[in-house]
Amino acid sequence: MQKLAANNTSFADKTGIPMSLLWGYVGILIFMMGDGMETGWLSPYLTGRGMSIEQNASLFTAYGITVAVSAWFSGVLAEGFGPKKTMLAGLLLYLAGTAGFVGYGLGQLNFPVMIVTYALRGFGYPLFAYSFMVWIAYQSPKEKLGRAVGWFWFVFTGGLNVLGAFYSSWAIESLGYINTLWSSVFWVLIGAFFALILNRAPFKSSSHGNNAGGRARELLKGLTIVQEEPKVLLGGIVRIINTTAQFAFPVFLPMYMEKHGFDTTTWLKIWGTIFTSNIIFNLIFGFVGDRFGWRNTIMWFGGVGCAITTLLLYYVPQAAPGNFTIVLAAGILWGACLAGYVPLSALVPSLVKKDKGAAIAILNLGAGLPVFVGPALVGLFFSAVGNEGIIWILAILYLISAFLTKFITLPDNAKTLHHVKGEAVQVAALEEQAIDNKQ
Repeated sequence: MQKLAANNTSFADKTGIPMSLLWGYVGILIFMMGDGMETGWLSPYLTGRGMSIEQNASLFTAYGITVAVSAWFSGVLAEGFGPKKTMLAGLLLYLAGTAGFVGYGLGQLNFPVMIVTYALRGFGYPLFAYSFMVWIAYQSPKEKLGRAVGWFWFVFTGGLNVLGAFYSSWAIESLGYINTLWSSVFWVLIGAFFALILNRAPFKSSSHGNNAGGRARELLKGLTIVQEEPKVLLGGIVRIINTTAQFAFPVFLPMYMEKHGFDTTTWLKIWGTIFTSNIIFNLIFGFVGDRFGWRNTIMWFGGVGCAITTLLLYYVPQAAPGNFTIVLAAGILWGACLAGYVPLSALVPSLVKKDKGAAIAILNLGAGLPVFVGPALVGLFFSAVGNEGIIWILAILYLISAFLTKFITLPDNAKTLHHVKGEAVQVAALEEQAIDNKQ
């Protein structure tokens, strides 16, 4: 037993995964696979059955709003009621929304029922997945928190954008569209079994409310935390910018790529590979952030890197029309740089000594808002500035995020970077350890 414990400790030291939460990570991966399986095909499926583009837009807008609201409250609910109860609530809302959407709305294309039930479904995954991040924030040593959240985004994105897509590509052919959606119930239940039953890690919040009044105050923390610590608000804004392009690109980029020799199937291969790159670099930048500093990783790899690679995604197809390899390389670079924002999930909770759930609530809101902010940005400006203008707006937003990150400094963090013989030496780790000692 002692040898097994030593091996587990060694594994945790090497990977950064809190071993007490290992089954929770597995559960998030499987749950998000079930949740994300319809992402790539639901809209064209509904259009093929006679729904208008405007109805589709309304459906996904309603979904995006509830995702944002749920993401906003997931952190403080997890801190006030505990992650397990909050995750269970997310599971139940997801199941109720899926039953209503697939069982009552989709069969007859009853649009009022569809929009209400799909919106209800949108409350599910943020409560389930983002609440787990609060658990991570309390279970992980500060010096390994960047790696721990890197693993979270690895399993989250791996389930949502990679495994869900691959599974549905098989299931649609084998089970049909409706049965594929029903099969999501099986997968989210399996994920919940791992995350809620097999995962028995303790949770002790520094501000855990033990009564109704305490819990109400905890909910208010999701609003007041930005006044108490304005840097948390900056972190939330940076988080919005992080994935705005991810939800803006599908609105206009496939048509642009088609003009330069890439049909829809080819573009989907590029898009899928982008997020395969992204989940790999979610892990890499977790380690990089812990070693070289969270802020600098976000600024240079995230903000500046995404600005440059966003422009590459526009100009490379013009320079090499129809060249799959070169455009794929540009996409892989963008997906990698998108992961440069991973340390933000470690940086923002570390700005506060307590109420980490409230800080994560702001971060989660920033993760939910791009679901409709990205498409809205395209809708507002595309007719005026076209493809090129939208690309430059997104690139400039990334540079703005890099500038804002410069001001998200940890308490007592006066110096962050020295340059010695042309090599950047990060001293933030020592300062972060000093903050940890104070806590």
